[in-house]
Amino acid sequence: MTRPYAPGYRIPTDLLLKAYASGVFPMAESANDPEVFWVRPETRGIIPLDGFHTPRSLKKTIRRHPFDIRYDFDFEATIDGCAEKRDERRSTWINAPIREAYIDLYRLGHCHSVEAWRAGRLVGGLYGVSLGRVFFGESMFARETDASKTCLYYLVERLNERRFALLDTQFTTEHLKRFGAIDVPRSRYEKMLAEALKGEAIFYP
Repeated sequence: MTRPYAPGYRIPTDLLLKAYASGVFPMAESANDPEVFWVRPETRGIIPLDGFHTPRSLKKTIRRHPFDIRYDFDFEATIDGCAEKRDERRSTWINAPIREAYIDLYRLGHCHSVEAWRAGRLVGGLYGVSLGRVFFGESMFARETDASKTCLYYLVERLNERRFALLDTQFTTEHLKRFGAIDVPRSRYEKMLAEALKGEAIFYP
């Protein structure tokens, strides 16, 4: 399902939260495209919180503790890192209206980041939306090997500690499947979403 906004449109936070609660999320064609469209996939990607898989190489990295993991320390820098062009991805769907909307959600306590720092430098991270007992993962980035993977590991650890019920990844990729991501049909996902929206889980602090 898609419905574009006019160029320069600011996404109201209440509309954005209602969209997430109904299984819809926004995207843009590129960072330079001022329009936003809404997406409701036929199949939805999730990582079962009781089925997260930690690859052996990542376990070795985590045991070495190479990164200082922080939560909500520099949200804007994290979303900007996710929007960076990289060799493997020359464009991004994070445009100005989307960036502004998620910063607004962060200020309202509905958007959060997990960040990997080393020597005072942000080297990887991820961010997403928190609503009810659901965490909707949005994007991740890494400037050093295993930085974003380590953030994902600590995200799942925190979600389990805080009694979240659902980790939404929107889509699955071969990369996410390494960590246990699966596809579920829209009808099943929306039932899981409705159940997980009951109650409240606090991501931070």
